[in-house]
Amino acid sequence: MKKGAKQGLRDLRQPAAKEPPKITFPCDYSLKVVGDAADDFPAAVCQVIVKHAPDFDETTLQVVDSRNGRFQSVRVTIVATGEQQLSQLFDELKATGRVHMVV
Repeated sequence: MKKGAKQGLRDLRQPAAKEPPKITFPCDYSLKVVGDAADDFPAAVCQVIVKHAPDFDETTLQVVDSRNGRFQSVRVTIVATGEQQLSQLFDELKATGRVHMVV
């Protein structure tokens, strides 16, 4: 810290230490899964989600096509039970090779 600098001010050139947001489980957790548009893409996403969130209600699933129709986003809300469940779900979705992004 430079001489004469006030205590408590952060040097904005240094990245702020980020802590992940605190989530209290169980909770409703929204996901958007993006992949190449295909007739079976939503079903493939559902198949993975149901393995990790058996209570998932498939009727709540929303599919949104991109402007040019090349991509689809599948939007779902699950009941998340813990970080391990979410981590395994994300890993398996990405391992399908069809998912470009999970938000």
